Amino acid sequence: MSVVLLALGLVMILEGLVYALAPSLLERMLEMLRQMPAEAVRQVGALIVVAGLICVWLAFQIGI
Repeated sequence: MSVVLLALGLVMILEGLVYALAPSLLERMLEMLRQMPAEAVRQVGALIVVAGLICVWLAFQIGI
């Protein structure tokens, strides 16, 4: 359970930094997402999920 809380906290920190440091960049990225076809957005989302799973797997291999 502590690993889940750690992961959630890290995600919240990263998300908060984006909003705090580059809100205009975030708005431009959201506008780009609106212009992309839904299938492309799904593919990007799936790639991000796979990258996240690889990161979690690597973290466990290193020895969390």
